[in-house]
Amino acid sequence: MTPVKPRVVSGMRPTGPLHLGHLVGALRNWIPMQDQYDCFYFVADWHALTSEYGATDDIAGHTYANVADWIAAGLDPEQCTIFVQSLVPEHAELHLLLSMIVPVPWLERVPTYKEQREQITERDLSTYGFLGYPLLQTADIVMYDAQFVPVGEDQVPHLELSREVVRRFHALYGEVFVEPQPLLTRFPRLPGLDNRKMSKSYGNAIDLADDVATVRAKVRSMYTDPARIRADIPGNVEGNPVFTYHDAFNPDAAEVNDLKTRYREGRVGDVEVKQRLIAALELTLEPMRQRRAALLARPERLRDIIHDGSQKARGVARETMARVREAMKIAYR
Repeated sequence: MTPVKPRVVSGMRPTGPLHLGHLVGALRNWIPMQDQYDCFYFVADWHALTSEYGATDDIAGHTYANVADWIAAGLDPEQCTIFVQSLVPEHAELHLLLSMIVPVPWLERVPTYKEQREQITERDLSTYGFLGYPLLQTADIVMYDAQFVPVGEDQVPHLELSREVVRRFHALYGEVFVEPQPLLTRFPRLPGLDNRKMSKSYGNAIDLADDVATVRAKVRSMYTDPARIRADIPGNVEGNPVFTYHDAFNPDAAEVNDLKTRYREGRVGDVEVKQRLIAALELTLEPMRQRRAALLARPERLRDIIHDGSQKARGVARETMARVREAMKIAYR
C-alpha cells in the first residue's frame, strides 16, 4: 500500500500582480514540497477582503492571474491541489463556528493586528473581518487536516493561535482536528528596486509577468551605492539591492563573487553589474513567460484547474464539517 503523504496547506491573497518577492519568499518553497507532501494551495480571496473590501473589482482577475503565475513558476496541478477559498464555502461555516468559542482578547493579541491597524491608515480596519482574520486562517488550515503549515520564524506566533483554537475546540467537543505544526522554511525578503520595502503602493517591484523591455528598464533604474558617482570609486555591496538580486537569481556564483570583488575595488561599473543581473533574471523569467502564455492561450484550461481543484478541496471540507457538526451536536438528520 502506498503511504499517504503528510498534508501541507498554504495560500496567498490576490491583492495584485505577483512579483519576484513572491517567487523568492513563497513559491520557491511551495514547488519542491509537491514531491514530499500532499499540498493544498489556495487563493485567499476572502482574506483579501479584510483590507480590500472597498475595492473588489480586481480580486477575481488577480485570482486567475496569480494561479497562472503559480503554474508558470512550477506548481503542477497534477501534483498539488490548487483552489479558491470562496469556492469552498465550508471555510465560512467553520470560521463562524470557531468564532463562537474564541475569546476576543486572543485575536487582539495577534502581533500583526495592532501593527497593521497603526500602519495602514488609509483604510478603516476596525472591522470584525480584520479582527477575525486569524480565525478564518485557522479554518483554512484545520479544514484539511494539515499536519504542516510552511511559515517563517516570524509567523510561528500566528500558527500558535491556530493550535490554541484547536485545543480549545477539543476541550469543549472532543478531538476532531489535526493540530498543525509549523514547517519552518526560509522566507528571504527581497528589497524593493529603490531599497525600500517591496510594496505595490511604491511601484518598486519586478512583476513575474513583466516583459523583457520592462524588466530591463526596471533593473536599469535600480538603487545602487549613492556615494559611488564613478565606476572607479570602490562601492558597497552590502545593502546594495542589485547584489541582493544577484544572490537570489544569478546561478553563476563565480560571476557574482567576481562582480562583488571588482565592485568593492572600483573596477566595474553599475551598468555592467545591472546588465549581468538582467541576463540572470531572464534565465528565470523567460521560461515562466512561455508557460504562462501557453496557459493563458487556453483560458478554459485555467478555469478547469481552479474549479476542479476547488471541487476536490470541497470534498475534503464537507467531510470535515460533518465531523464538526457531529462533535458540536448540531448534525440534523
